[in-house]
Parts: sequence; C-alpha cells; structure tokens
Amino acid sequence: MRVIADTTPLRYLVFIDHQFILPRLYERILIPPSVQQELQHPRTPLAVHRWMTALPEWVEVRQPQKTGEAELIRLGAGERDAIVLAQDLQVLGRPKVST
Repeated sequence: MRVIADTTPLRYLVFIDHQFILPRLYERILIPPSVQQELQHPRTPLAVHRWMTALPEWVEVRQPQKTGEAELIRLGAGERDAIVLAQDLQVLGRPKVST
C-alpha cells in the first residue's frame, strides 16, 4: 500500500530516528516536491537533511497533477500538495500490519 505524507510526520520520525517504522506499515511513501523542499529548509534538523540527501527506495517524490481547491489555501504548501496528490491518486486504505 502507498500513502501520501506531508512534512510533519516525516520530519519528526526521522528526527527521533524512528523512520524505520514507515516501510513496515506502508510499502511506499509518496511526497510532493513542496514537502521535499520543506524537509530541506535551513532550520530543519541536520538528521533530517542527511536523510533527505539519500532518500530510501520506499520514498518517492511525485508532483500533484491538479491545483488545490480554494478552501485549501489556508494550509501550508506541503499539506495542501499532499492532499491534492492523495486526491489525484485516490489513495485510500489502511496500513499493513506485520507480525
């Protein structure tokens, strides 16, 4: 299963060195370029910068094909683009559970 992520969960999972749980839950994590940019912001922790320079194979950067609706304008770019990308790809479902 694939899932769309915005900046916050990736940033903090990487920061606390728990990003390894993501491929256990999801086969693929898709992020829009705006999330990639936010994760490379100068004030982003060094651990996150390092992770972003060598993204694991289970992370894919993908551009949304549509633009956000007017009610999404109040959101940050990463949040808005993640929602639009999820709408584009019709990504729905639950995480896989491995035992």
